[in-house]
Amino acid sequence: MSKEQNQDLLQFLLPFPEEVRRIALWLREFVWELYPDSNELIYDNYNALAFGWSPTGRLGHTFCSVAVFANYVHFGFYWGSEIPDPDKILLGKGNQYRYIIVKNKEDFPKTYIKKRLKEAYANSLAKVKDPKDILKGATITKSISPLKKRPGSLPGKRKQLNKKI
Repeated sequence: MSKEQNQDLLQFLLPFPEEVRRIALWLREFVWELYPDSNELIYDNYNALAFGWSPTGRLGHTFCSVAVFANYVHFGFYWGSEIPDPDKILLGKGNQYRYIIVKNKEDFPKTYIKKRLKEAYANSLAKVKDPKDILKGATITKSISPLKKRPGSLPGKRKQLNKKI
């Protein structure tokens, strides 16, 4: 699969409000343009839809991600605690993940995030022990949770969504 093969992602996005979908897809395009040889890993999880980019097919090598929730979108760095954040705009206090909340394209700090992406990508590549693990430009659906706690998660909704595509 590749960037163009996005049927799974589009289907997983259907339950979310139109503006949330639009932001998520815009962020997807933003990362793909900068890192076309990276791999997109999609996780349709219980409480959020998440997709991220990795030089391999492994979650542990993910350098950035988009998490889609009912009313907002996170743009995050899987190893965000390991990259500089000189303006202190990244949220999160855990051992690893850092993110910003994206409410619209106009307020997204593109230049700042591009610099963080460059650092995050280099950090991610340094974690790859076997160069044979590196893939080029694949889109991989890694998991689909049968239960959802988010918009459109009523029983039987999945079948209805399949009919819309």
